[in-house]
Amino acid sequence: MTPLTSDHDRYSLSFTSGALLVREAVIATPLYLDARDWGEVRSRLAGENLLQARTASSSTRLAREVVQRLAVLTDAELELFVESSASERSLLMWVAACRRYALIGEFAEEVVRERFLLLTPRLGYEEFDSFVNGKALWHPELDELKESTSKKLRATVFRMLTEADLFTNGQIQQAVLSERVRDALDAREPSDVRFLPMRATLEAAL
Repeated sequence: MTPLTSDHDRYSLSFTSGALLVREAVIATPLYLDARDWGEVRSRLAGENLLQARTASSSTRLAREVVQRLAVLTDAELELFVESSASERSLLMWVAACRRYALIGEFAEEVVRERFLLLTPRLGYEEFDSFVNGKALWHPELDELKESTSKKLRATVFRMLTEADLFTNGQIQQAVLSERVRDALDAREPSDVRFLPMRATLEAAL
């Protein structure tokens, strides 16, 4: 039987190291802007345990994860990240996770943003499970996950949403964008504002 998806199309699901990783990104980003070499940044983060992980293996894993997410941001976005407020950084790291991981990006656009726009802001684990079950029709790797792994992926996504101030008490929260972050996300085609629960006509300054 021919598989429904090729290896190239498989979801990357290695996002359970930490959650939004804002603290780690604050440490890593200046290193990159100084060296302009992600390999060097990753080596320093892990080798010098700059992320203060408990073990060498967790230091290596965390360094790899934060570098992979930051690497999907442009140099201009990284420079913006350094000078941003805490809330701006959280939104930028949520967008980075959406870019890095198609599963998160599609959930953000097809479920979180859609429910917000339809004025049905309640969001629970059942919505995530239904979303994943639907995607499994085209991504058999989702069916191959252990139940414990699926639960960890789900919990991590909801923790990311919470840390980004996009979800609280079971309700989706409107993203509040500054003009400079909005401009940065709009610079892409299509605009990465699509990953955020907000209406195109609404724009609020921080």
